[in-house]
Amino acid sequence: MMKPRVFWCFVFMACLVQLKSYAQTSNAKVLTFSEVYDQMMGNSHVLKQAEYQMNEKAAELKAAKGLRAPKVSLTGTAVQMADPLHLDLTPVRDAITPLYSALGHFGDFSGVPNPDPGTNQLMPTLPDDMSTAAMRAKLLEGLDHVNAAEWDQMIQEKQFASLSASVVWPLFTGGKINAANEAARIHEEEAGLQKEQKQAELLSELVTRYYGLVLSREAEKVRVQVLDAMEKHLYDAEKLTEEGQIAQVEKLHAEVAKADAERELQKARRQSQIIERSLQNTLAMEPTESIVPANRLFILSEVGEESQFVELAKTNSPLLKQVDSKKELSKTGVKLEKSDYMPTVALTGMYDIANKDLSPYVPEWLVGVGVKWTLFDGAARTRKVQAAKHRVSQVEEAGLKAEDDIETVIRKLHQQLSMQLEQHESLKKSLTFAEAYLESKDRAFHEGLATSSDVVDARLLVAKFKIEQLQAMYQYDVALASLMQICGVPAQFNNYLTSDLVITQSID
Repeated sequence: MMKPRVFWCFVFMACLVQLKSYAQTSNAKVLTFSEVYDQMMGNSHVLKQAEYQMNEKAAELKAAKGLRAPKVSLTGTAVQMADPLHLDLTPVRDAITPLYSALGHFGDFSGVPNPDPGTNQLMPTLPDDMSTAAMRAKLLEGLDHVNAAEWDQMIQEKQFASLSASVVWPLFTGGKINAANEAARIHEEEAGLQKEQKQAELLSELVTRYYGLVLSREAEKVRVQVLDAMEKHLYDAEKLTEEGQIAQVEKLHAEVAKADAERELQKARRQSQIIERSLQNTLAMEPTESIVPANRLFILSEVGEESQFVELAKTNSPLLKQVDSKKELSKTGVKLEKSDYMPTVALTGMYDIANKDLSPYVPEWLVGVGVKWTLFDGAARTRKVQAAKHRVSQVEEAGLKAEDDIETVIRKLHQQLSMQLEQHESLKKSLTFAEAYLESKDRAFHEGLATSSDVVDARLLVAKFKIEQLQAMYQYDVALASLMQICGVPAQFNNYLTSDLVITQSID
């Protein structure tokens, strides 16, 4: 006896061959879910945007590391002033000239050391008349120098230009640079986590649209079956009317039922087109090719305990990981605010590369160390530190709320899986009863014991149960994808597709 797994693989391969044959003749593209998943991951504009965001944050981290390096800059300046700068010391000259003149002409001096080495041993000091003459001569000589000197000095011409290089190298910032680097690193990690979250969200979107297309195509098959049955029923009603076995009104009712079936089929086809275009949008495809899903709707005979998914989410959920990153970022914010209590020390330097008419009093180069230390700022730093600590507590509370919310969502989705599985099994039984009921009503109609309305209602009841059964499987698949998304393990959805637990269904 063939094993169920081998049997379903054989059926899947046979259907895939038929689908590919259809694709070759109708400009359609047969795609498995794994294929569309890979195509989405490679083409999605959302993921490309997330990738660019990661690159942005990586560049910002490198920029933050550059804060430790010295900053060298060139500065060019061209200046036009209203007047040149000069220093007028004429009043000083005018104040000391009378003193030099009076002492040089009328001053009396004594005790001047004898400058002659041959006689200074016998006469250490000059006589008063010689001392006076020597000092007066020196003072008059000094007066000549005072009068000859330039007492109005030019400090800076009114037009000048300069090109200089400057350097600033932070030696100590109290932890500001460390905090900036830590924040940039956390932002880079957050960008990666946001990409993971986008990937998980896209899984849910892809499942909704891919299996939504599977559902709509299967619903088309049901509507085709209904239309075929209504056409046959109308043919039978016409024959029975001609033979006088049923009234004319029964044939009219069959015609109305056929028209309704045609309208519902057209509606189902329109719905398939809308869903297909949505899927093409998710895959970033041009609407030039029709997509033929190779996978069928499925359910799992078992999916696992609720607690297993809760643990998966605690370990892998990108949402919870982002909360942890926010915690780290808020703690880094506390360190940053505390750094304001410390002084900032920097090495500075300047070199005059070239100049024109620049004041000669400006030095060619300079090097120095600067310190800035705020001692009092009205308790602003204290309040900022307190505010940063409150942000830490706020993020911690948000993390606890996120954990509770995720557990609640997991519980809800797990219950939905069980509910849809139960619905599928219940609808399977109802479908069996409805098909038996339809068969009996159809037989009774041919015997004149049932009306056209009875047959149509029975046929529509069968279609209703078939579509509801497909919808239960579709809702199961969507809930399973949402569960994988919230747990942060979207790739596990593909693992379920190839497991022994899969139960598929298709309209023949």
